[in-house]
Amino acid sequence: MSEFSPFSQSNADGDLVAISASITRLSEKIALINEAVKNLSQNQTQLEGKIDAAHKRVQRILSRLPEQSDGRQLNLLGETIPPTNPEDDSEPTTH
Repeated sequence: MSEFSPFSQSNADGDLVAISASITRLSEKIALINEAVKNLSQNQTQLEGKIDAAHKRVQRILSRLPEQSDGRQLNLLGETIPPTNPEDDSEPTTH
């Protein structure tokens, strides 16, 4: 009777090739995941910067709010508002 060896040389070579191919595929997937994580990190940094800038704008607007007893018109955005003249309320004349 001959003995059967489950780990023959040809079987081991095939296993090594399969393992090597699996390692290559995993390495490629890991590289893609690393790139995606890097991109997400950059996006997060950009969004944090935008949030900080928006927070500063809101704080600047809030600092311009008059006290509650102040009845003047609010100019929260810092835009120039032309003064209103009561004479301008009349209809324009056509000749």
